[in-house]
Amino acid sequence: MKKTLVADAILLFVTLVWGTTFVVVQNAINTLPPLTFNSIRFFIASVFLFVFLIMFYRQQIRQINGKLMVAGFILGTLLFLGYAFQTVGLLYTTSSKAGFITGLSVVMVPVFAFFILRQHPKLSAILGILIATIGLYFLTMSNTMAVNKGDIFVFLCAISFALQIIYTGRYAPHFPSLALALLQILTVSILSGLGSLVFEDWHAALRPAVMMNPTVYWALLITAIPATALAFLAQTKCQKFTTPTRVALIFSMEPVFAAVTSYFFSSDVLTGRSLVGCLFIFIGMILAELPIDQLVQRMRDKAKTSTNC
Repeated sequence: MKKTLVADAILLFVTLVWGTTFVVVQNAINTLPPLTFNSIRFFIASVFLFVFLIMFYRQQIRQINGKLMVAGFILGTLLFLGYAFQTVGLLYTTSSKAGFITGLSVVMVPVFAFFILRQHPKLSAILGILIATIGLYFLTMSNTMAVNKGDIFVFLCAISFALQIIYTGRYAPHFPSLALALLQILTVSILSGLGSLVFEDWHAALRPAVMMNPTVYWALLITAIPATALAFLAQTKCQKFTTPTRVALIFSMEPVFAAVTSYFFSSDVLTGRSLVGCLFIFIGMILAELPIDQLVQRMRDKAKTSTNC
């Protein structure tokens, strides 16, 4: 029980770090293209973790095998898709909206758990999904009934992150945490680099004038070490002591942290319609993890007992 509480506290701090990086990333990708940014960010993070591995956990190197590499590649691919969609989406939508849409991954976890892990969704999860979907409508639909393409990209990001939570819960108990985190982060860096070669003008992006821009290099440092290397190491290690649904509930705080940060540092104020959408999404995320099924069952048992008497 103590390990679970400590793991939950660490994951909450990770969520705080992730929530505060939306504004930082959005400012940086106005200068450095998204895939190039992610490639450099995750490369720095992988180098940091590799040095950490060599210095303190060298024995984990001998544990690297084919199964571990496959697990790292799967998690890394899901992370790559999540961050690629999210970073590109931030070019076209606000950081507060992106934070709340990303939070939809919380209510998607029970859905994917049903199809992938064969875990039947709880009544609370179904209600949470319905309410969060209504919130998404209010948050992303304008008066012209048009969806911002940035919102679509971030929604695809939410799907990717939900799958990453599911598969981390599957793989984390069976592999060394640091080696698994290193492999998935290195995968993100490589895939992002390949994507930048195809879709972006990375030659122009890597000019000294761009890389020495304070907005860019501070964003890279902040997101590479605390928000990537240390954060995913913590997630990989802590999910050994908790469940995917508990992790999803903790991660539901990310959009709240994102919105607060965006308000203070970017003066990003949501409209009344958007605030209603955010509220519905947040309620849906919380409701998805409440033990409603247990309460219903207790009421049924109590009613049955009263009838028998």
